[in-house]
Amino acid sequence: MAKQTAKVVSGEVVEVVSLAELCRSCGVRAEWVVELVEEGILEPEGAAPARWRFSSVSITRVRTAWRLQHDLGVNKAGIAVALNLIDEREALNQLVRRLKHASID
Repeated sequence: MAKQTAKVVSGEVVEVVSLAELCRSCGVRAEWVVELVEEGILEPEGAAPARWRFSSVSITRVRTAWRLQHDLGVNKAGIAVALNLIDEREALNQLVRRLKHASID
């Protein structure tokens, strides 16, 4: 089994997992994850699937993508759009929280 590693990004520790670990964690096939990478839905570090490393955020993205495809019948292009909208919503929510916090100070 590949060893999980961690790296620090913006002051936060982010777990890094291999393709096999990502698939095992999400219960999906590697071929499906490769399709997500080819579609631009996931952006692993590394030049080839055997060397790919995914952040812990990828686990959430894969699980959400799986639900969108299998529960709602969304195709991969639609998954990409939906995940981008979810990311934008989260960024806006964080901005609102920072603005609220700043106005309190």
